[in-house]
Amino acid sequence: MNTDKNFIPLNIAILVVSDTRTNADDTSGKTLVERATEAGHHVMEKKIVADNIYQIRAAVSNWIAADNINVVISTGGTGVTGRDGTPEAVAPLLDKILDGFGETFRMLSYQDIKTSTIQSRALAGVANATYLFCLPGSSGACRTAWDALIKEQLDYRTRPCNLVQLMPRLLEK
Repeated sequence: MNTDKNFIPLNIAILVVSDTRTNADDTSGKTLVERATEAGHHVMEKKIVADNIYQIRAAVSNWIAADNINVVISTGGTGVTGRDGTPEAVAPLLDKILDGFGETFRMLSYQDIKTSTIQSRALAGVANATYLFCLPGSSGACRTAWDALIKEQLDYRTRPCNLVQLMPRLLEK
């Protein structure tokens, strides 16, 4: 990390995808809010929606269209059960997929959960100059993703490169 450059705080929206969680018992969304805030970013909104493709897509679409949101991070709905639909909801909205995110997340997760990591369909990409990260629903997965991948990529001082420095060029034609 290069500390000669100034930190650039981003505006982040957190989406918790769950049929059972409420604000009172949500640990994954709270973990992401805490980590993003501690890093110096602004959490503009946190929302809980049911694991329903259309509710997920509606929430994410609104944030992608908003001028004041730079990053959307969702937690939940990335497994393989019939109700897990976050990747199906988000993928059609993406202009570009960041394949390396899911690959690296699963590699890191393997250290903790071994072969169970193949059940994760973690996903990241960019849509309308907004970065999106779709994480599994466990607070451990959220800690792994934030601490080992997202935090540094959302820090302008990270070298050799980071996602923040690319933001001015995301809408190039």
